[in-house]
Amino acid sequence: MTANQRGPFKPANGAELVGSSAFQKRRTAAEEKAREAGLPSFEEELWRYTPIADLDLSKYRLEAPGGAVFESGLTQGLDEHAAAVIHIVNGQLVSLSVTDEALSVHTDGVEFEDLIGSVMQTGIDVFSDYNLAYCSAPIVIHVAPNAVIKNPVLIRQHTTTDSLVWFPRVLVYAGENSEATIIEHQSSPDIEALVCPVNELKINQAARLRYLTVQEHGPRLWQIATQTAEIDRDAHLAVTQIALGGGYARARVDTKMIGQGSSGDISAVYFGRADTQYDFRTFQQHQAPHTNSNLLFKGVVDDRSRAIYTGLIRIEPDAADVNAYQTNRTLKLSDEAWAESVPNLEIENNDVRCSHASAVGPVDEDQRFYLESRGVPRGTAEALVVRGFFGEVLDKISVAGVSAAVNSRIGQLLALDGQDNRS
Repeated sequence: MTANQRGPFKPANGAELVGSSAFQKRRTAAEEKAREAGLPSFEEELWRYTPIADLDLSKYRLEAPGGAVFESGLTQGLDEHAAAVIHIVNGQLVSLSVTDEALSVHTDGVEFEDLIGSVMQTGIDVFSDYNLAYCSAPIVIHVAPNAVIKNPVLIRQHTTTDSLVWFPRVLVYAGENSEATIIEHQSSPDIEALVCPVNELKINQAARLRYLTVQEHGPRLWQIATQTAEIDRDAHLAVTQIALGGGYARARVDTKMIGQGSSGDISAVYFGRADTQYDFRTFQQHQAPHTNSNLLFKGVVDDRSRAIYTGLIRIEPDAADVNAYQTNRTLKLSDEAWAESVPNLEIENNDVRCSHASAVGPVDEDQRFYLESRGVPRGTAEALVVRGFFGEVLDKISVAGVSAAVNSRIGQLLALDGQDNRS
């Protein structure tokens, strides 16, 4: 793909896009489909309540300049005992270390090309189509069948160049009866850039995968992320989103139970400050019988921040004996903050147990009063209630170091670290 074929983005010299001639044809087809579709509008239901009209793609350069590794943030200290450490900076793979022989990481080859795009088809979303067309450092992580990877795989995706647009792509192939934990850390300083990651997760029969995304972007960066998972027979997937930064940060999470007895746990923690805008879209699709899914998203909006959650549980006609649950709760700490929650159900089978619940409101006054009546200052009481509010999700994170780091960061955001500025 030549520079003058790079759609709506400013062309720039960068790394050549990887792939054989057949793979390049797939890339070109995805780019053409994205250009034909055009940018979405806030009038579309999928982009309702979003600032998508403010996105000017001509501001961003499409290139892969690479660069130095950015600071570790909330994943600091995990490198030494990780099964693999992968650093991707500004569209280039800058370092790769694998210490577990049951893991393999592919950046090219026949298996790589066959797997990329096998879970997420084109035409679902214009930004994921652009991702297939333009991803400059895609990787495939293969977990061998029957392998138990005790230590986490750490992927760090850093954006450090102003006015850059790039498209990270990760596919995880969990072999039959395998077990692994993967942490993807997305970070950037205070720069203006656009990042559109895509994750494809293929969980084969009886495999168990935990995928944790930690997002720590600067306050002016736009992120439009998509994650799609297929869970086969008797397999289990646990995905967690930690969102603590970004200007506009969108995450679409599609979880598909395609095999009998498969299950998925989907969770998120988000904390909005200043003018941050979070946009979560989830899709729990039950295609097979005897499947289960449970979603729990919890967040806080403070200052002038905004959060929108839209979720859909879809039960297909052949999916009998299904348990599917969806819960979103958001606390407002400021009168200027705003949140919206829109859960949905589509049920095509009668033998199901489904529920959805959502709530947006201030800190519970009874809980705060209980603490204040025992001598706890008002600001500290509110902070304690908020940290307890997040505990239900943080306690389930399998990597204790990340859970503790996120809890500590939330304490800092609440000015709980020795300060009490909420009188």
